[in-house]
Amino acid sequence: MSSTNFAAAQQRVLERRRRRETEAQNRLAEQQRTSVANHPALQRLPYPLNTLPQSGFSIWNAIRGREGTRPAFRVGQVDAELLDEELLGLLKGQVGDALKYFGPHLRDDWSNEIQLVLRAILFKLSIWDHDASYGAALQSLKYIDSRSKGPVHSTPTKLQKSLYGLLTVGGRYAWDKWENWLIAQEGGYEEPSQEVRSLSRLTNIFSTSHSIAAFISFLVFLVNGRYRTLIDRLLRMRLTPPSAQASREVSFEYLNRQLVWHAFTEFLLFLLPLVGISRWRRWISRAWRKTISAIRSTSVDEDEDSEKQGELAFLPERTCAICYKANNDATTESEIMASASAGAGGIIGSAQTDITNPYETIPCGCIYCFVCIVQKLEGEEGEGWVCLRCGELVKKCKPWNGDVLEEETKRRSSSGKIVGFAVDDNAPSEQEQVPVGENPAGAETA
Repeated sequence: MSSTNFAAAQQRVLERRRRRETEAQNRLAEQQRTSVANHPALQRLPYPLNTLPQSGFSIWNAIRGREGTRPAFRVGQVDAELLDEELLGLLKGQVGDALKYFGPHLRDDWSNEIQLVLRAILFKLSIWDHDASYGAALQSLKYIDSRSKGPVHSTPTKLQKSLYGLLTVGGRYAWDKWENWLIAQEGGYEEPSQEVRSLSRLTNIFSTSHSIAAFISFLVFLVNGRYRTLIDRLLRMRLTPPSAQASREVSFEYLNRQLVWHAFTEFLLFLLPLVGISRWRRWISRAWRKTISAIRSTSVDEDEDSEKQGELAFLPERTCAICYKANNDATTESEIMASASAGAGGIIGSAQTDITNPYETIPCGCIYCFVCIVQKLEGEEGEGWVCLRCGELVKKCKPWNGDVLEEETKRRSSSGKIVGFAVDDNAPSEQEQVPVGENPAGAETA
């Protein structure tokens, strides 16, 4: 390209640039002319009032404007703060679990001091050494000094980091101790003094003012994404990505793992009823019981009674073996005797283990509660249930056709008197009838 053509090209570039600048100025002037702040009705207001719309728009533009074109990462900054609080809570819980062996009151009495030490350690190992907390590092963010101008931001100065640690670590500890002292002074048996009430009112006013200022600062942060907290705004410290090539994509790998796990569990829930896992479980348990019974039968002597016995054959006849097994851990007679001698009571009382609405099994004829035996047989789905008393395989049951037999210990006479007879071991087998008028030695008259 010749020098003449190059100069002409330069002239065309400059002309286009001047034309774009002129168009931008004209557009800005048109926006200002049509703005609500420049309305003639507002311009006719007195002096202090006619400047308020313009000042409000200037403040809004200052809040809305951003420094450069780099992304603000609002969500990442908020998540970083939440992660830091979660980390502090985890460390506090572990330290509390370690200190509980030295006394139950130690963790509560020194809670503020424990938080002070943990915050100081985290601040030294994260922000002071690496210009980023652990939560910010997980979000790929670092603190910078927003006062620096230029394409490359400088790291916070030692003064900024020292003030940040003093306010976030020491300031929180001092404020917590101050509030605890006020609560202790106001919660006593005596009426708090006038000075304490005044300090309490000043503390409430300061706390409310700080909360309002923090809320307004957070609203401004949601607009421009510069300063996450009020302390960051005061110290001019910002959380930004360490490089312009930082990716804002969110990793959904954990969601993929969760979806895979849910799909696997749903597949198992669909497959298990088809396979019949309960039938296989019953078959395995029955085979295991047969193996155990075979091992026991081979270990006993030949002279012993070969009658088939269940695991709860030692229970009384009035006790439902199913109810007993559901309410007791002892499964052998020796264990029941040991628990009874230890004061545990042995068999649980009749209110819980006695047979209610008796039904007998077929073919062994053992007695159980109607609800208990029906649930067991229904759960086996027709394959039979092993009786707890005799070890027989039970598939059916029927109502018990027997009756409760009690020894006659009381007789009613014609005169209305009740005579009870004491049992004498040396007495003959046949009981003699005694007239009502006579009262032999061994009788008790009620």
